[in-house]
Amino acid sequence: MLLSLDIGTTHIKAGVFGNDGSEMAVVSAPNPKAKGPSGTTVYDPEVLWETAAGLIQQAVERLGVRGGAIDAVGITSMAETGLLLNPANGRAGTPLLPWFETCSAPQAERIRQEVDERELFRMTGLRPSFKHGLPKLLWLREICPDAFGGSVWLSAASYIAYRLTGRIAEDETLAARTYAYRIDSRAWNEPLIRSFGLDPQLFPPIQPAGTPVGTVLPAMDGLGLGEAPVILAGHDHVCASLACPDGPDSTYNSMGTAETMVGTFPLRPLGDADDASGLSFGIHPVPGRMYWMGGHSSSGGSVEWAREALSDAGLSYPDMMRLLDETGGQPTGILYYPYLTGSGAPHPEPGARAAFIGLDAKHKKGDLIRAVLEGNAYQLELLRERAERVGGSPIRRMHVVGGGARNSHWLQIKADVSGVRLTMTGAAEASLLGAALAAAVGAGLYPSFREAAAAVTYPEAKVYEPDPERHLAYRKLYEQGFLGLLQPLLSYYKSSS
Repeated sequence: MLLSLDIGTTHIKAGVFGNDGSEMAVVSAPNPKAKGPSGTTVYDPEVLWETAAGLIQQAVERLGVRGGAIDAVGITSMAETGLLLNPANGRAGTPLLPWFETCSAPQAERIRQEVDERELFRMTGLRPSFKHGLPKLLWLREICPDAFGGSVWLSAASYIAYRLTGRIAEDETLAARTYAYRIDSRAWNEPLIRSFGLDPQLFPPIQPAGTPVGTVLPAMDGLGLGEAPVILAGHDHVCASLACPDGPDSTYNSMGTAETMVGTFPLRPLGDADDASGLSFGIHPVPGRMYWMGGHSSSGGSVEWAREALSDAGLSYPDMMRLLDETGGQPTGILYYPYLTGSGAPHPEPGARAAFIGLDAKHKKGDLIRAVLEGNAYQLELLRERAERVGGSPIRRMHVVGGGARNSHWLQIKADVSGVRLTMTGAAEASLLGAALAAAVGAGLYPSFREAAAAVTYPEAKVYEPDPERHLAYRKLYEQGFLGLLQPLLSYYKSSS
């Protein structure tokens, strides 16, 4: 049996899976946020550990098994979230700064001004952002300089792995989200780190996703894990792609509050065309592969906003689906730009805001909700087109997971807009399953990620095929409407911010 942990933004989950990927138990708990220094929002490391440890116990006890029954433990987590930990005393010197905390925006701007962005993109696959570990460390140095002596910067996943094993290591897919790691040479960028007055020793040893950190400490006997090997499974979105039924080379679309699209392509140097795509890049766990990634922050968030805004009491999900049923399934003609919290890839503009264009007197609540789904589908199509160019091959189908994937109207709209077959995999907890498969590979139960994924018996998938007539109608709206008005809209908000 395999136990996996997923340290997410809002929840922490633990799952137990058979060695064939069959789900045996899943438990979850909120990942509570706390107030940090200078008014920041953070995670308390001890609370996070206690929550994770409690979920491990619950999952193991639910099956009535004890030490020795768990063959391996896999850990995945949100990216760009980390803390400083002193290995000499095992104590966290700072809280966990999450990816969404903007306190490091001035430091990110400083980095932007002091580096050659094009050169650094070729090295890192990223563009400077407050999300990354390097600007977070520069901010922490100003706020709590005493925390730096002898400490290392660890991701949330690596912190939990340390608590379980006492070993310090970082997964490559999470290291790559610091802006201090070179994916071209697969090493920390020591000259860059030193140029900002930081010690390269702040950054821990790197290992590929799916390799063991160590074994569970005897002191952790109460968790019921025995001395199982602990494997870092990496960045949650990349980890989830390992669980796609067609194998880890598939294109994967996660639909939650935010939306992410991940795909892979053969390992190669990055160039100007990749930079111009607006996507980010990294080393994939599958040897010889890289991943591209793009997303936007207000996908499901737009749906939730519409649900609340269109009714004083808030539309229930059944009422929302009923209103969508009443629209008749045809394009609304409305253009919705899903930028409630700014626009992301491929045109990042933090000051951008959402917009409806093309409303008339005949449009009702259901049309507005459908327009929100259409606008998010247009945004995803923009990402898909960019990804096809950098990946060098057409994307003919996508696997979708997440809460938004339960909305059948939304998936059909996505298929109709893109002309691509969508498959809802039936794997409800893709990140947990991906972490379990990484654990299986790390423990030597399978020789590769592809063979691990091939061994899984997936629940029956639901397939959404594009309708040819609706695709033509949507294509016209997308090309002449959504794309045609996108740059003027973004330029307006850029000049206004």
